[in-house]
Amino acid sequence: MKPKIDGFVLGIIAIVILAYLFPFWGSKNSPIPLSLIGSIGVSLIFFFYGLKLSPEKIKTGLKNWKLHLLVQASSFILFPLIVIAIYPFVKTESNHTIWLGFMFLAALPSTVSSSVVMVSMAKGNIPAAIFNASISGLIGIIITPLWMSLFLQQTTTEFNLGSIYLKLITEILLPVIIGIALQRYLGDFVRKNSRYLTLFDKSIILLIIYKSFAQSFEEGVFNSVKLTDLMLIFVAVTLLFILVFFSINKLANTLGFNLEDRITAQFCGTKKSLVHGTVFSKILFKNTVSVGIILLPLMLFHFIQIFIISIIASKLEKQAVAFER
Repeated sequence: MKPKIDGFVLGIIAIVILAYLFPFWGSKNSPIPLSLIGSIGVSLIFFFYGLKLSPEKIKTGLKNWKLHLLVQASSFILFPLIVIAIYPFVKTESNHTIWLGFMFLAALPSTVSSSVVMVSMAKGNIPAAIFNASISGLIGIIITPLWMSLFLQQTTTEFNLGSIYLKLITEILLPVIIGIALQRYLGDFVRKNSRYLTLFDKSIILLIIYKSFAQSFEEGVFNSVKLTDLMLIFVAVTLLFILVFFSINKLANTLGFNLEDRITAQFCGTKKSLVHGTVFSKILFKNTVSVGIILLPLMLFHFIQIFIISIIASKLEKQAVAFER
């Protein structure tokens, strides 16, 4: 099985080009209420997420606490500490904005779908992957704004942690809770239509990305970003991924994890959710015109994580098949 370019990655590239060619429709003067559409779409995404989040599976998954602790610590502690270590070397304002994008990437939760799919392909611990990927999104609602508050309050007077949490609760957490409550009635509907719901999720994310980049292009924010900067960001996110991947491997071996748990720890602990990233950026950087630049590291990391993990998962799958024979 050869790794192929994810269709969603191609969609992101296309939507950024569209935002560059037609920025007006995503600007503040646009007659189309993209912010309102995005807010409603986000609430629906997390409502459906709640419908898929089984309380029974979460209770069962709590047993393997060492694995869960390593995955969540990697997502919310290891990643941010690595990026914070670079902070003293940030000198210019443009570099600070790019660094802020890396910090935002580092503070985000793990992604759900691709983590579970890749763990399944590599013959890892699937129940643990489902648990960690699911619970990570809920933890991120609390942790991500806390990490960002340490640095955003220094750059903007409009950053209010209380109002941000209120918006996160009403727009994200409340729909999740309602979804969990209605699971017994609508759970079958979600399972039968998961393909269409995934398409809906990606459409809303692309809409938010379009608005973010269109506004940035309209304001001329990207005029300060050179091709060499873009290449350096790409190299940096690749190195960040590799560093975290091998650090988790070292920690997993130290803790005596078996192969299945080590695969799950590495695959889930190195992933970052583009869904949560675009949604959180809409709330955390509401009045920031440079949100397009802030999202750049996350989008490049999304491509890197899918590409590298798919190669590793494919290799592990072949080894597992050969071993079974």
